[in-house]
Amino acid sequence: MVRRVLGDAMRSLNVSESCISDMLLAVSEACSNAVRHGGPANRYEVSAAIGYGRCDVRIVDNGDGLPSMPLHFPPPETENGRGLLIMRSVVDEISFGVTPGRGTTVHLRKRLAWDEEAEAGRAHARELAAV
Repeated sequence: MVRRVLGDAMRSLNVSESCISDMLLAVSEACSNAVRHGGPANRYEVSAAIGYGRCDVRIVDNGDGLPSMPLHFPPPETENGRGLLIMRSVVDEISFGVTPGRGTTVHLRKRLAWDEEAEAGRAHARELAAV
């Protein structure tokens, strides 16, 4: 559901498909980590804001947090451990807030690229959107 709502919001503003794909990949990885490591009942919350030429998404869970950002991808035979590096490679900024006993916040930020063809026919200014 997060991918659909965020993707539709970005498309309505004529964000390029490659930019949308990058952001949705990062958000999917962050949500997957929240489910895997998110603590009791694996619940998490996603909030997004689109405006001022960028997309900001925060994913908050109730887990113990992550120890550190890995320095390199794990060996090919390893099943897990690529999510943080994938996120870092497709967004402009990634940060983490860890509150012991209260959870982890992943903040993803990406500058938006526009679909130039759709932009040519656009008569009104982009509006700030939040979901």
